[in-house]
Amino acid sequence: MESRKELKDMRWMGYARKNGAKGIRNRVLVIYTVKCSEFVARQIAEKADSPDVEVIGFDGCTDNQYAVNLLISLIRHPNVGGVLAVGLGCEYVQPEWLSKIAADEGKEADWMFIQEVGGTRKAVEQGVTSVHHMLEMLKDTPRIEMGLEDLVIGAECGGSDYTSGLAGNVAVGRFYDRLTDLGGTAIFEEIVEAIGLVDLLTGRAADEKAREEIQYTYEKALEYCKSVRQYSVSPGNFAGGLSTIEEKSMGAVIKSGSRPIQGVLKVSVPAPKPGLWLLDSTPDPYWMQFGITNPNDNEGLMDLISCGAHLVFLVTGRGNVVGSAVSPCIKITGNHRTFEHMKEDMDFDASPVLEGQCSQDELAERLAVMVAETAAGAQTKSEALGHREYFVPYKYQEKEVGKKCACQQ
Repeated sequence: MESRKELKDMRWMGYARKNGAKGIRNRVLVIYTVKCSEFVARQIAEKADSPDVEVIGFDGCTDNQYAVNLLISLIRHPNVGGVLAVGLGCEYVQPEWLSKIAADEGKEADWMFIQEVGGTRKAVEQGVTSVHHMLEMLKDTPRIEMGLEDLVIGAECGGSDYTSGLAGNVAVGRFYDRLTDLGGTAIFEEIVEAIGLVDLLTGRAADEKAREEIQYTYEKALEYCKSVRQYSVSPGNFAGGLSTIEEKSMGAVIKSGSRPIQGVLKVSVPAPKPGLWLLDSTPDPYWMQFGITNPNDNEGLMDLISCGAHLVFLVTGRGNVVGSAVSPCIKITGNHRTFEHMKEDMDFDASPVLEGQCSQDELAERLAVMVAETAAGAQTKSEALGHREYFVPYKYQEKEVGKKCACQQ
């Protein structure tokens, strides 16, 4: 009880948004709405010369509601204070519309078509002026007290080895139990890395509705794996000491902790209430597809952030160097050799629990301290290095979990 009280007492000053949300960063997003405007967007961010300016965007010229919804969710994200949308002029995703969404949320907002401005140089100059104005305005953002109970945190794992399920993911799971007990929100994903564990997941459902959602999501993921003839286990996993997808699944799911699963979230949909949630990012069946999804750690992190995650965990036994746009990424490993070898990139060493130097509860409390420090403004390793990876794919997604499209009925 004493340690729980100490976690509850962790406080810091966040950013108060006009829509009532609380953020832990005060970013300006430069969003390109088609691949053709990416260069200009990146030049604007580079010449604006501020760590609080980030670039995200969607490469596609053909309309895709999944990608649009993801961009909208990032515009509305509590870590974002301003948005500049940059388009070429003939794409489906309209920058003016995205800018209006930001303005309606009470955020600094602007937009442009490169064709109308007059080309690369003029667009960059205009964009830099706009971004500098936003940064100046954001200096006056009101501050507000926050605690762990205010946070939404997402977790995924990548490059797993045998330590991931014994230490790295365990630290996250134990922390998630504490976070949700305090009234915070925890989201875990990678349902394709839960193959073989359907009974374990449905057995933790908070109610019948949640059980049905989990069951549907699991079966859809299993069919997806069969259709692409690929289960989420790789040569790197085998080299790291894992032998089967079931073995990897046990290690992956343990990052969810032990509390009841409130239900299943879709990408870009915030949790309707605090607690533990499963994120479904597997494409839904549809009559038109551009191809299979391209799952990777950056897509997974952005999926979690699109649901409102203030910060995200990336658990990796073998090591990783990526970060994420919009929300800080804390990289965790249970492999001490990996931590020492990649110390400039890895944030948290969970290996002491394997060596008997601390208990699982003590490890979770150490992670909670790092979370609070990061939320208070301390840079993660990836932030300090300038990593801002993201991935916005084409994908089809039903609005409701378990809803069948016309081709299935």
